[in-house]
Amino acid sequence: MADSAELLSAYEQCEKITREQARNFSWGIRLLPTPKRRALSAVYAVARRIDDIGDGTLPVTEKQRLLADAREGATQPRTRPDDPVLVALDDAASRLPIPLDAFGELVDGCEMDVRGRTYDDLDELVDYCRCVAGSIGRLSLGVFDPRLSGNDRDRAARFADALGVALQLTNILRDVREDLGNDRVYLPKRDLDLFDCQLVTLPDGSLDPQDGRLAELIRFEAARAWGWYDDGLRLLGLLDRRSAACCAAMAGIYRELLARIAADPSVVLRGRASLPTRDKLRVAAGALAGRTATGQTVVVS
Repeated sequence: MADSAELLSAYEQCEKITREQARNFSWGIRLLPTPKRRALSAVYAVARRIDDIGDGTLPVTEKQRLLADAREGATQPRTRPDDPVLVALDDAASRLPIPLDAFGELVDGCEMDVRGRTYDDLDELVDYCRCVAGSIGRLSLGVFDPRLSGNDRDRAARFADALGVALQLTNILRDVREDLGNDRVYLPKRDLDLFDCQLVTLPDGSLDPQDGRLAELIRFEAARAWGWYDDGLRLLGLLDRRSAACCAAMAGIYRELLARIAADPSVVLRGRASLPTRDKLRVAAGALAGRTATGQTVVVS
């Protein structure tokens, strides 16, 4: 077991990774009290490591080998005492009910990316979203540690999963051009066919708008994502104030990003959409005050 100095250093490394790489999530994570902030930073650092393997440029067989190793380390961090990030995760999981098996689902999703899987319909895409983002929702819920029982605990898990799906659907729309450049297509084939669309890059690097049909498809997918947010944000009422603020800030930033994409789909046809720092700060401040991205006040314990 790591001594106190080694453990503090391990958590500091995780928090550094979170500050530098979690450009949206870090706004919510910093609203947590120190023990939970450190724990969620450890969860993020491990998830980031897994994502980076899937998104890297190594050959497929090497990615698969590294993902298998990452699965073992993330689900059994105690076996890796020389890895500071996993040391921090192990300590966090010893203090909070973090479902480490959910990291295995995240690896499953990354393996879908490595194999170049495409999706015929929304149900298939949602299965993928549950792996790569619903898993993070459930891991985060373990950090938030709402002291619930029975039906409320089941509801909280379902809401956390739905919020993860909503965030991932937003990511898919935000990154549609970038993903195509990496030979990844997440939009369901059935939806592309419905709008008579193909994802095609023009000479200037932007996506072919196809006489406005692609913009209509983006709005259609955004409308679907709203429903997942509406369900997932019901989680806030089951959390303590600081955990609810963290969750509301992270979801609020993505939800506002989705609203901007829906209002002007041409943004994601040209590149990756993002929110200015001032807007992220505004959303985070509102979340700390108990307001969601819609301006509603959430009553939490």
